[in-house]
Amino acid sequence: MNPPSDSSDTRLQFRAGFLTGARDVAPVMIATGTWGLVTGMAMVKSGLTESLALTMTLLVYAGSAQLTTLPLIVGGAPLWLVFAAGLVVNLRFVIFAAALHPYLRSLPWPRRLLLGYFTTDVAFVMFMPRYGHASTKGLPEHIGYFLGCITPGWFVWQGSSILGIYVSGWIPTSWSPEFAAILALMAITVPLIVSRPVLLAAVSAGVVVCVAQPLPHRLGLVMAVITGIVVGMWAERASHLAPPNPAVARGKRR
Repeated sequence: MNPPSDSSDTRLQFRAGFLTGARDVAPVMIATGTWGLVTGMAMVKSGLTESLALTMTLLVYAGSAQLTTLPLIVGGAPLWLVFAAGLVVNLRFVIFAAALHPYLRSLPWPRRLLLGYFTTDVAFVMFMPRYGHASTKGLPEHIGYFLGCITPGWFVWQGSSILGIYVSGWIPTSWSPEFAAILALMAITVPLIVSRPVLLAAVSAGVVVCVAQPLPHRLGLVMAVITGIVVGMWAERASHLAPPNPAVARGKRR
């Protein structure tokens, strides 16, 4: 039997990576769907028409930014503040882009731009622990795995968000769907706290958002996001600069 060609081997690696990524991301899709459903309902409950809410969920595709800007839009806040709030909430994606660039730089820039639209927190957190220390970056398996993580999330989010848009009129306000949103966010975020920098970022952001909650225009949320990013980056850098534990070093020498 002749050995497979380079192209067929590339396709096999890509396919294996895609299937693995889709399998790894599957457990969090219930939480993603719940979060999308609540976001769709919130857009209509906030006063957007169904067509505007549908346009927003398809174009923006960022639950945190959508829910952050909705109260500002409804409250008649200045346009610059709406854009600034959405920008700050999504600043973490600048960090994601920098970390993912070595794996995706072989792709044409239009494809990289499209992947930026589909990128999610969950996909990034699943991808980096798996391939963050790979000696060779940008293999077909890496690209396939990343696509396997982000593709199901887009379909689940859009489907559940659109469902929330069109069933929001049937849901009584007394049911408080915000509580379901909190549970969905906890189901997504808590399993992602797997290191000390992530834990410190989450705790610091939680403290700031509680203390700054009385601020108008949801500015407390903006401050919490900035705090979480800064603390997480500082903790990550400090962990790399810390001297090795002498006891651990002695154990390795033995």
